[in-house]
Amino acid sequence: MTSSTATSVMTGAKAPAARPRSLMAIVLRDTVSQLGARLAVAWIGLLILGAVFGPFIANSFPLIARVDGRWESPMWRYLVPTDVVLLVVFIATIILCGVRQMTVPVKVGIVIWLLALVIPLALWAVLARDLSWYRHEYGTGLVVISLGVAFGLDLAVLVLVPLKLPLSSRQWTILGLFAAALTGILVLHPVKPPTTIIYDQYRELGRAGRMQFSLPAPVPYSPTDRLRDQPDAQLLAPDTRHWMGTEINGADVFSRMIHASRVALAIGFIATGIAIVAGCAVGGVMGYFSGRVDMLGMRLLEIFEAIPTLFLLISCVAFFGRSLYLVMVIIGLTSWSGYARFVRAEFLRLRNQDFVLAAIAAGLPLRSVLFRHMLPNGLVPVLVSASFGVASAILSESVLSFLGLGLIDEPSWGDLLNQATGQGGTFTWWLAVFPGLAIFLTVFSYNLIGEALRDALDPKLRDGASD
Repeated sequence: MTSSTATSVMTGAKAPAARPRSLMAIVLRDTVSQLGARLAVAWIGLLILGAVFGPFIANSFPLIARVDGRWESPMWRYLVPTDVVLLVVFIATIILCGVRQMTVPVKVGIVIWLLALVIPLALWAVLARDLSWYRHEYGTGLVVISLGVAFGLDLAVLVLVPLKLPLSSRQWTILGLFAAALTGILVLHPVKPPTTIIYDQYRELGRAGRMQFSLPAPVPYSPTDRLRDQPDAQLLAPDTRHWMGTEINGADVFSRMIHASRVALAIGFIATGIAIVAGCAVGGVMGYFSGRVDMLGMRLLEIFEAIPTLFLLISCVAFFGRSLYLVMVIIGLTSWSGYARFVRAEFLRLRNQDFVLAAIAAGLPLRSVLFRHMLPNGLVPVLVSASFGVASAILSESVLSFLGLGLIDEPSWGDLLNQATGQGGTFTWWLAVFPGLAIFLTVFSYNLIGEALRDALDPKLRDGASD
């Protein structure tokens, strides 16, 4: 008997009851309890760090430099809006993960609100500078309509989301100060990278003796730095300078590998998110109404399942050009049918449950019955399938880049694999091993997480473990 227990018995006071754990917490605990899932989460965590802190890890420009007696941060001056937005979201997510007083939906709402605040601030300088180019390329009318819709949605999020967040006055004060600090930083130091980027300028300054101090990045090469000042830099084998060698244009492979994780994660998460939203909406309506609605929905599912995603990607790239957003949308809109089937089956099972009938009898609106009461109880198969969907989206983008139809001047694992076999049939082993291993580990990690999540959500396995 411990001292605290003995004191409680002697004084007659009851020990504080343990706080009940939610189903989500139990599932996460059971998922990461498996060794394979822990290793998979560690690998995905490394990819996330590479995607967020890529400019700080691999960059041709020094983090801090003193040139001709003047201190500056070349790395910060060449950041793009995506770098700043990812950094802000990552910091906010880490802070919110340590706050126990908020529920997960509230934390997600705060992140969405911060995105609506930061994205326009990070883009305004670039849009102001390049607006004439956008008008020339897409037409004034399309640019005005697109900006109006985008800023209208952004303003709606900024106004409506705070009304739905049950925060205390202290929490609102902290959030407001954080938002004010971000606004001040991005207004006083706008994200406005130069239109012309000369990667070797600071290397030339160092050779000329004009740089008194320089703090380089751990990998002192940007992913699109072709090393023009080093004519013999093409296809160098791995050494102490280039840890994974160089590719056919002279760029550092390790730097491109780090920055390519951003493309892989963006394709996986955003495309899968689009598919989940569309699948849950269509599957929920089919399962709730059944009958003719279900029959028409099933025919719609069969039409989308008959569309070959890869051939559709190739066709759209040929007609509309290479765009990361286009690839995300196409993969998302052609892979939602599987999620719709899962949600439909769960809604058919739940539609006659007592809590659903009670919600209908209470006069709740249809959207509340479908997506607030039924959907959380039918997301189990969707969560399991989502991990496999992310892996499939990454594979689709890698195959597209391997075929030479991927993004232009953007680092991609598939593009590096495409360069492994050069002209004349020469094989470059480091261009096949490193990106191929990254694709394998990423897809395998998501599959391991999906397997572990399925085991954790299986009631039979949980009951057997508890016995």
